[in-house]
Amino acid sequence: MRLLSAIVFGFVLLSAPSAWSASCGNGPGGFEAWKKSFIANSQSYGLNQRVVESSLKNVKYSKKVVSLDRNQKSFKLSFNQFYAKRVNNAMIRRGKQLGKTYARIFRGIEKKYGVPAPIILSIWGLETNYGSFSGNMPVLQSLATLAYDCRRSDFFTAELIAALTIVQSRDMQPAEMKGAWAGELGQTQFLATSYVRYAVDYDRDGRKDLIRSIPDVLASTANYLAQKGWRRGQGWGPGTANYNVLKQWNKASVYVETISVMAGQISE
Repeated sequence: MRLLSAIVFGFVLLSAPSAWSASCGNGPGGFEAWKKSFIANSQSYGLNQRVVESSLKNVKYSKKVVSLDRNQKSFKLSFNQFYAKRVNNAMIRRGKQLGKTYARIFRGIEKKYGVPAPIILSIWGLETNYGSFSGNMPVLQSLATLAYDCRRSDFFTAELIAALTIVQSRDMQPAEMKGAWAGELGQTQFLATSYVRYAVDYDRDGRKDLIRSIPDVLASTANYLAQKGWRRGQGWGPGTANYNVLKQWNKASVYVETISVMAGQISE
């Protein structure tokens, strides 16, 4: 059943944007009508209409989310400035300690996916300070608002469909889906589309839970990098193939360099 959902979902990502772009809006006035239309047409995206209706029942237009989307500031920090702002000795020490705490899990993950612990620890630390804060905004509300909003309707419609696919697959309940304002989920901040494609049930409890299950979080992050072409046993510094894989995690050059340098410090 999940395989079929994945196949349907792949088709959905190709077909969804053009179908919904005409119904977007630039204010709260048309949101409820858009939501009703989305629910009515949800089966065309491989979604169960009752699941979608239940999931979106209490979802409202969020002015806060639109404001945050409109006021993003592209940082112009140098690497040294960014690294000093985001990383400190306590984070490095914490990363080393967590590497020891979850050593058995990390060994299994590296054996399966080829990605070493310091890289995963670096991403985990940078994204949410090792799970300390992964966001508290309702993901479905954020994604529905941004899917309706005209600025990036195509992109966020695909993300909303993916988030509802997660609910339909019973990996998470709508109320559990709290994250960043743009819908990123879990301790390493997966977009919903990445969650559907790359999340794994590493602890074998029947759910892919990137919010509470640390084994799932760590293995899913490794799986993402492996699927993007991570080369087992090779380095990750600038100029390497693995450094280029890190660029697919985050397109900001200072962020990628920070992952690389921080991972090096954790591994010392």
